[in-house]
Amino acid sequence: MPAKGFAGFWPAVLVLGIFLADRLTKLWAIRSLKPRYSLPVLPFFHLTYVENTGAAFGIGFDRNGFFIAFSLFLLAVLFFLRGWSRRNRWLELGLLLVAGGALGNLYDRIFYGYVVDFLDFRVWPVFNLADSCVTVGACCLAWGMRREESR
Repeated sequence: MPAKGFAGFWPAVLVLGIFLADRLTKLWAIRSLKPRYSLPVLPFFHLTYVENTGAAFGIGFDRNGFFIAFSLFLLAVLFFLRGWSRRNRWLELGLLLVAGGALGNLYDRIFYGYVVDFLDFRVWPVFNLADSCVTVGACCLAWGMRREESR
């Protein structure tokens, strides 16, 4: 029996909520962190302002146009997969998290020419809320696909 997915307007609310939370945290980082660059919070965690023109780990540095096109392609694919995902909550949640995160970073790339990152664990590249949603969403998608294979 298929799992009941998010009903009605909740998928749009979740994606919009992720986008807005990402925008608000990045606006805070621009206003509060950019002037001082880094703020130690714990010995292993700092809030560090970074303008990232590439992807994770500095891959594709200065390839903003490519990442805009890739994000638009990804969002189109996610839109077309949304019907397929409704029978599996993990797939649906994964698609929604990835879509919300992709929109957040796409906004930055279009309007700033780079992505604002600020979460710095000192042993990992600096990232943001949108990146976290894309990563968690990808894990949900992997788990959901694993469950689909077992059916």
